[in-house]
Amino acid sequence: MSEPQVVASRYAPGGIAADRRRLWRAAVKWPMYAVAVMPVLLAAGWRLGQGLYLRVDQLLLFLLAAVLLLAWENLANDVFDADTGVDTLGKPHSVVNLTGRRDRVLQLAHGCLLFGLALMALVALRSSPAVLLLVLLCCALGYLYQGPPFRLGYRGLGEPLCWLAFGPCATGAALLALSPGGEGSGGVPWGPALVLGSGPAVATTLVLFCSHFHQVEEDAAHGKRSPVVRLGTDRAAALVPWFVASALALQWAPVLLGWWPITALLGGIGLPPARALIRLLGEHHHRPERIVGSKFLALRFQALNGLGLACGLALGPWLGAPVGR
Repeated sequence: MSEPQVVASRYAPGGIAADRRRLWRAAVKWPMYAVAVMPVLLAAGWRLGQGLYLRVDQLLLFLLAAVLLLAWENLANDVFDADTGVDTLGKPHSVVNLTGRRDRVLQLAHGCLLFGLALMALVALRSSPAVLLLVLLCCALGYLYQGPPFRLGYRGLGEPLCWLAFGPCATGAALLALSPGGEGSGGVPWGPALVLGSGPAVATTLVLFCSHFHQVEEDAAHGKRSPVVRLGTDRAAALVPWFVASALALQWAPVLLGWWPITALLGGIGLPPARALIRLLGEHHHRPERIVGSKFLALRFQALNGLGLACGLALGPWLGAPVGR
């Protein structure tokens, strides 16, 4: 049984008694870690496209640290949602619901945070202090999203916070981390970070946006005014094609301007799941049991789109067209 099916089990007779192993598989959320690793993979593709030296050791350290920090975010969000009661019935695969130990889950979250930040400090020590500062900013944005007393995600502000964290901030940190120590001394490369990170960050934000559709009633009942709650599922579903178009436009514009090679258009391999997502939400936005897996279609678009773009940028020199910006 897939994770969407596990979540959907609450709509089926006897579904809450689903096998705990399957629920744990859903709780781990391993596909979601594609959003954590994408900024540094894009930065790696960009550097290879420019014919610049790529520090593989830094790449691996950044990848591990990013996974740990997203684990902190996911575990902490389970704890914070348990505190508000929004996950009591609608999320049987919440780690807090599975273990019944809020305190232990919070301790594990803190451990992931500390270990992840320690690894990022090592990366920063070997490149630029700004790496750690940018990562701390990303963590702060993640806490503002769900943590008390802010809980900005409950006010419908989660999507802009997500774009900032996974877009220019994380991409800027990754670009610095993969640069030789002296190369990163000139400050944060905001220009390349914005050009490179903006489109993929829209795709990442779409994953968060789609995660709200199947839980509108629970969110509204517990005061979580997500964009889908505010707009209604019909109008929210109508925005999904614009998310996809914006993500691709921000990636394809540099190709048209001659900044990136034509191979950067490989990000278009994410279009099939994007089309399936648009069709699914367009037809069934009001049926939670049918759209519970919509965020995983969005995640497939995000992962394929980002990997396609990273590979396309790296292939530029093979065509004699290095990445210009």
